[in-house]
Amino acid sequence: MGRVKAAILGATGMVGQIYVELLADNPWFEISAVTGRSNVGKTLEDAYMGKGNVPAMYKSLEVLPSDPAKIDADIVFSCLPTSAAREIEPKFAQAGFPVISDASAHRAWHDVPLIVPEINPEHLNLIEVQKKNRGWDGFIVTTPNCTTVGFVMPLKALMDRYGIKYANLVSMQAVSGAGYNGVPSMAILGNIIPYINGEEEKVVEEPKKILGRLKDGKVIPADILIDATCTRAPTIVGHLEVIQVELMEDAGIDDVKDTLSSFSGLPQMLELPSAPKKPIHVFNEPDRPQPRLDVDFGDVKGMVVTIGRIRKSNKPRNYTFISLSHNLIRGAAGTAILTAELLIATRRLNS
Repeated sequence: MGRVKAAILGATGMVGQIYVELLADNPWFEISAVTGRSNVGKTLEDAYMGKGNVPAMYKSLEVLPSDPAKIDADIVFSCLPTSAAREIEPKFAQAGFPVISDASAHRAWHDVPLIVPEINPEHLNLIEVQKKNRGWDGFIVTTPNCTTVGFVMPLKALMDRYGIKYANLVSMQAVSGAGYNGVPSMAILGNIIPYINGEEEKVVEEPKKILGRLKDGKVIPADILIDATCTRAPTIVGHLEVIQVELMEDAGIDDVKDTLSSFSGLPQMLELPSAPKKPIHVFNEPDRPQPRLDVDFGDVKGMVVTIGRIRKSNKPRNYTFISLSHNLIRGAAGTAILTAELLIATRRLNS
């Protein structure tokens, strides 16, 4: 298989830099183009100045405008801000590019897949529906909110085994989730901010689409009641979540642990480069997972969701546990790259 030429829209931002880092080490892709807004015309090295290190082979790449006519690529990864993504991503799809987007702009579109590769690879069948509906030669596939990923992975494992009636999440989200300039240091140091604009709505709705079933060219949302409270905490990387679930049937704690730790999906079966052997790891230690210790846990850096403190609640069939995921890798660039690998492996993308 030849290496796939990949463009990164918004490559000079925080998530864009993670894309560059991950793709530099990926055996299936080479970066052929990077775009930005305020850094157009600069080299990638100059655009990174003071914010990160560019892999040596990509230092001299010129930052281009996010214009389909300027881009030579087989696939486009987009980490544009939502307002820009809403306008720019459809232009790339219309021009024939496959677009995998981290932005929230198109996640709710009925014919746009919202993908976590281990959970709902069959939703990629929406691509053909989308192309027919919109007359596009290309397409858009989206990945979830960075908080949703660490939530929906254990939900999927438990739903398949026991069924889920209700889920409640309280998040403690790292400042990197808001970008370099997202949270002023004087607001977050020594503090927790108990509100993130627009976050709770995403965490409530996105899992229903991801866990839903595909029927007659549309997703029937999963019938799960979800509540969420999202907070910003003074950690750098890693979203920690307290999750409570009400299952459809009772289960022993050891059975719940085994169900979570044995979960895997199509990426593991296909042995894709970005797929960890076990996408969920369960800690037995009473004080794990922790962002500082565990955000990079596993055989593929940043791609394992770690779980701990699994315990029965006082209410029947209710269980509480802690989830931790890397918000910039599993919650953003890593899941998008794994999705692209899945597109290649299932012959939905010419390589």
